[in-house]
Amino acid sequence: MTILVAGSLHLDVVVDAPHLPALDETVTGSRVSYVFGGKGGNQAIAAARMGGNVHFAGRAGSDSFGDMIRSALAASRVDIMQLQLDPGPSGMSAAIVNANGDYGAVIVSAANLNIAGDAIVIPHGCAIVLLQNEIPEAVNLAVAQRARRAGAQVWLNAAPARRLPEALAAAVDLLIVNRVEAGYYSDILASGETLTTLGGEGVSYRGKVYGGYKVDVVSTHGAGDIFVGALAAQVSAGGSIEDGIAFAQAAAALHVSSRLSDRAGLNPQTVADFARRYDKR
Repeated sequence: MTILVAGSLHLDVVVDAPHLPALDETVTGSRVSYVFGGKGGNQAIAAARMGGNVHFAGRAGSDSFGDMIRSALAASRVDIMQLQLDPGPSGMSAAIVNANGDYGAVIVSAANLNIAGDAIVIPHGCAIVLLQNEIPEAVNLAVAQRARRAGAQVWLNAAPARRLPEALAAAVDLLIVNRVEAGYYSDILASGETLTTLGGEGVSYRGKVYGGYKVDVVSTHGAGDIFVGALAAQVSAGGSIEDGIAFAQAAAALHVSSRLSDRAGLNPQTVADFARRYDKR
């Protein structure tokens, strides 16, 4: 079955530094990397690498960053027939990663704000439509309602946190948040189907906490997106969310404990091997 990811695309400029700068402080970094990003793009590539049949709908600019974004999606076997071309700049972010692997980032949405939601088509045989909050609310609502009519599940990774209109909440089958976002959506969490990620402590779903893996963290950047994409791949292949959580946790743990240059090698077999070798907390 197919997964449609409708979401954001950025090229991330990632700087390694001993600590995050304080106000008015300049910190000397040790390395800079240019990394494909955006929650939508990250989740699409993660789902494809984990075996999903993934289509992507979004918008990239006509600049060199846009060329790099399109190449990264195509190289990961993501269908980009619905990738729109913007005449202006692509979305981007600047992230600083400290010595402990924690990070802070600034996002410039650019082309992502111009996505034509009415032009997005739900693919035939689509099992899951995956959305996030880095694109306009109107686009999420249009795609979610179209997905429901097509019989696809709608998953919303509601990050970053923002107001969730009743019409969009009503169209969402699964709300995915982290523990900070869970506080923002507390009224919605009480009445709907929700999965809450807890960082290294695991995942909470339907009243059960699934413990995390014990790993040495290199960087947590993008861990949530890897988890969501891997979970979508498992469920689209016919698995349950409960069964998919353990696999998705292993994918995220392997991601955060790997160097940036090694992360492209993640695949279902390496994740399964990792899960067998490592103990959970």
